[in-house]
Amino acid sequence: MKLNKMIYPLALTIVLTACDKYLNVVPDNVATIDNAFSMRNTAEKYLFTCYRYLPSHASLTSNPAHTAGDEYWFYTPFIGFDAPGWQIARSNQGVVEPILNYWDGQSQPFQGIRDCNILMENIGRVPDMDEVEKKRWIAEAKFLKAYYHFWLLRMYGPIPLIRENLPISAGVEEVKVTREPIDDGFAYIVQLLDEAAADLPPSIEDEQNELGRITRTIALSTKALVLSTAASPLFNGNTEYVGYANTDGQLLFNSEYSVEKWRVAAEACHEAINLCHEMGLSLHRFSEGIGQFQLSPETVTQMSIREAVTERWNPEIIWGNTNSTAVAIQREATPPLDPANVSNQNTKGNLAPPIKIAEQFYSIHGVPINEDKTYDYAGRYNLREATADDKYRLQEGYTTAGLHFDREPRFYASLAFDGALWYGQGRRDDNDPWTVRSRLGQPQSKVSSNRYSITGYWPKKLVNYQNTIGTGNTYTIRYYPFPVMRLADLYLLYAECLNEYSGPGEDTYAFLDKVRERAGLPPVLEAWKQYARDPEKPTSQNGLRNIIQQERLNELAFEGHRFWDLRRWKRAHIELNQPITGWDIDQEAPENYYRVRTLFNQSFLMRDYFWPISESSLIRNRKLVQSPGW
Repeated sequence: MKLNKMIYPLALTIVLTACDKYLNVVPDNVATIDNAFSMRNTAEKYLFTCYRYLPSHASLTSNPAHTAGDEYWFYTPFIGFDAPGWQIARSNQGVVEPILNYWDGQSQPFQGIRDCNILMENIGRVPDMDEVEKKRWIAEAKFLKAYYHFWLLRMYGPIPLIRENLPISAGVEEVKVTREPIDDGFAYIVQLLDEAAADLPPSIEDEQNELGRITRTIALSTKALVLSTAASPLFNGNTEYVGYANTDGQLLFNSEYSVEKWRVAAEACHEAINLCHEMGLSLHRFSEGIGQFQLSPETVTQMSIREAVTERWNPEIIWGNTNSTAVAIQREATPPLDPANVSNQNTKGNLAPPIKIAEQFYSIHGVPINEDKTYDYAGRYNLREATADDKYRLQEGYTTAGLHFDREPRFYASLAFDGALWYGQGRRDDNDPWTVRSRLGQPQSKVSSNRYSITGYWPKKLVNYQNTIGTGNTYTIRYYPFPVMRLADLYLLYAECLNEYSGPGEDTYAFLDKVRERAGLPPVLEAWKQYARDPEKPTSQNGLRNIIQQERLNELAFEGHRFWDLRRWKRAHIELNQPITGWDIDQEAPENYYRVRTLFNQSFLMRDYFWPISESSLIRNRKLVQSPGW
């Protein structure tokens, strides 16, 4: 099997004097472009510049999916890394200087589109290349161009579609581009992905020389995501935007719902899954033995979940982005685990999931804790002492909240908390893991003014278990390409599309249960029948929709999906209007520590579904209309 590894070579930057007005769609510096395509070697360097605009998916600074929603919270005032997305989460977005302004500032995706167009327009005149290779490079540029459009579309809704660069002779009015209808945007992105897939290899054969090249598997899987997004409530029949139009009256949203969009998306998911299987991709399973240690089944299941994200090029990764090597995010997710070295400055531990994220995971029976008839939901904040039966999930003999008992394996694999165990980081015997004790005065408590979790939780899932904690300030981090898409994501998208198109069915359950089985959970029908207060819930379309959505939130937690899923499902104005809560971390006694504390009353308005365009851009280009509500 050849994995779809995304290693972006360090490219020589080809300097282009870009016009900073409007959207940088006019090519200039023709002499430089001519030189870039005078031979294969320089043309290849230009191809690599097209890759450099890919977003850093692991970045806590530039990727809004991590900090602009509700999966993490921070102490106030936060003095750790630069976290502009958190200002969006705190309702500080504005039109004068928009935060994470990808329209005409941050990382310049429109410039990336422009560079892709330049390559496609000029690659044909490179003399020392054959036609097959030229087609492949064009296909890579088309994929990147499609992805940059998609990145912008999810943020801004209707956007200008830069099909080709304007000529140098273009006048001022020609440069003033307009937004195009949302359905046209999705159609154009899909067209580019189809064209790209036709000329891309399904996998990388020459790994030594070609690692980092886009493959057909990546293109078709991305197409499945794009079409699933287009079929979702935010974009499919959304009546909130009935009057949303350009200055000339052109409507930008179609308010009529189309179930056929789900059928098309389901077919795209099925095609992508088939190709993934042909390429040997499968849900990742952790090796049961680590040297001389034989691990418990509980630890193996938890590690299968963790390694699906952190193990380099494991067989589940469809697209791993090595432009985001997940170093900083691991440091921020790790508390000072070694009691003898709590002053280690390289274990920051600032990423703090709120209590509602902890409550989102299922019970040990694979159903939501508020639906499990055997789970003491009303008493979830009461104190309990862990026993020998909990030894691979909790510290035996330690007192912690009832919320931390009898939960699904993904809960223990994804989160660390007071009373939790942490396998790895130099400890390979699951009978002797690191322990987390975070009440006041304990090793993982607020030992520093700028290195602690404000909620009492950490996203353990993001940390590679092979990292090692040394003496002094040493913390050796084993990087991994951050997963943009993995097979479990694609399986759940397929189950969602099938259910939305035709309701519950055999294939819908089958792909949902594939993900559940790897997570150590029983099939969905069995779990609800035995343990749920409403055993018939998975047999209705609405009930199964709720289950599939929660399955995605649990399986893909902390990977940057919740932020976009809540938006496309049109649930963000519900979920992001709930209080952000955590434990009372400044307390020593467990009865005081386990008091729920409100940290922030989050507010999300309907206008927040799409980013605003800066006022300066609107002044320069009077043909642009502002995003609704801004």
